[in-house]
Amino acid sequence: MMAAVSPSQIFLRDLLPHAFICSHKQITRTMNFRARGTRRHLKSFHQSFRRSFMAVQMENGQHSTSRGSLIVFEGLDRSGKTSQCGKLLSYLKGKGLSVEAWRFPDRSTGVGQMISSYLANQSNLDNRAIHLLFSANRWEKRALMENKLQSGITLIVDRYSYSGAPEAGLIAPDLVIYLDVPPEKALKGEVTALSGTSNLSSKKGLQSHYKTLHDDSWEVIDGCLSMEAVQQQLRELATNCVKTCQRGKPLVSLWSTK
Repeated sequence: MMAAVSPSQIFLRDLLPHAFICSHKQITRTMNFRARGTRRHLKSFHQSFRRSFMAVQMENGQHSTSRGSLIVFEGLDRSGKTSQCGKLLSYLKGKGLSVEAWRFPDRSTGVGQMISSYLANQSNLDNRAIHLLFSANRWEKRALMENKLQSGITLIVDRYSYSGAPEAGLIAPDLVIYLDVPPEKALKGEVTALSGTSNLSSKKGLQSHYKTLHDDSWEVIDGCLSMEAVQQQLRELATNCVKTCQRGKPLVSLWSTK
């Protein structure tokens, strides 16, 4: 370990090139003068730095990194997503949290109205075009979503990006709850405008697709359990997720390469 270097030694080193034209007495006198000035400067700098550091600490205390959580529900149709979203929303609000329920597609926007028209068989669009509309619908809500989360509001979202074409760059959920039900159950009584999604084989294909998307943020819940049993699991998962975000978990992008 290197020995500490005093201010006097630092300035002596700086003055050595001048030793050939200055007397020893002149060097010593100059060195002592500059060393005393350096000590005063270092003391002043230390005090200033300490005041600045304390100010930053106070500012950080006033502007906490706490934020809301992005909790997403995914699963086949008729798996109970909407019902469980509503129950979880009521539970978290009862705990005094700021919570909002979102749903995609959001039909209140211009793009959302185009999607509604398509789903009501009032417009004829290519399937690739409608998937782009679904994607645009999520992108037009991204800025508002981030503002809500950063302001401490937890969002419970019924369907998100996993239901359509992937969109790298959207906000990544903190928790994805996948309600797993057999495709046969999801198919019962279902009629939809999206071509091919009402047959069993496509339901099985969609279920397999969901499984390929699972990562550490996903929690698979048996959707065939009673509503109360499912809700009990959801409350524990959501509570832990909210606490993690309140401790400062940063927002990241969906499908980020980092």
